[in-house]
Amino acid sequence: MSQQCPLLFRQVDATVTRINTLFVVIGIVGFLVSQNEVILVALIIDFLLRLYGLKQWSPITNVSLFVKKQFNLPTKMEDAGAKRLAAILGVGFVIAILVASLADVDIAVNAIAVVFLACAGLELVFGYCIACKIYHILTKLYPKGFK
Repeated sequence: MSQQCPLLFRQVDATVTRINTLFVVIGIVGFLVSQNEVILVALIIDFLLRLYGLKQWSPITNVSLFVKKQFNLPTKMEDAGAKRLAAILGVGFVIAILVASLADVDIAVNAIAVVFLACAGLELVFGYCIACKIYHILTKLYPKGFK
C-alpha cells in the first residue's frame, strides 16, 4: 500500500476484500453477458451496505467470509482507507454502467465496464490499488480539499 493512501487507522481483512472483489467482477461479467440490470442494482445495494458499515447485511461480504473460512485462507490486515476509497469508486463505476445501460448506450457500458474490470482485476490478482493512485493525484490537484 502506498504512503499516499487515505488512512483511516482502522484495519480490514484484505483477504475478504479481495474475495469481495472477485464476486463484484463475477457480477459485472454476469451483467455484460445477460444485460440484466438487476445485477447492477444488487451490486450497488451491496456496495452501499458495506460503505455505510452494514457489512452484516451484505450478501457479498457474508459469502466472502464463508469462502475464506471454507478454504482456510489467511487473514491479512490492511488500513481500511484505501479499501473504502476503492469501494466508493467501485459503486460510482457500477452506477455509471447502470445509467449507460438504461440510456441504451452500449459503447459506454462496455467502456466503463472494461475500465472497472481492469482496476478490479489489478486489485484481485496483484493487490495493486488504483484508488491509491487516484487519491495521490487528487491530493496534488486539490491539496486543500483533502486536509
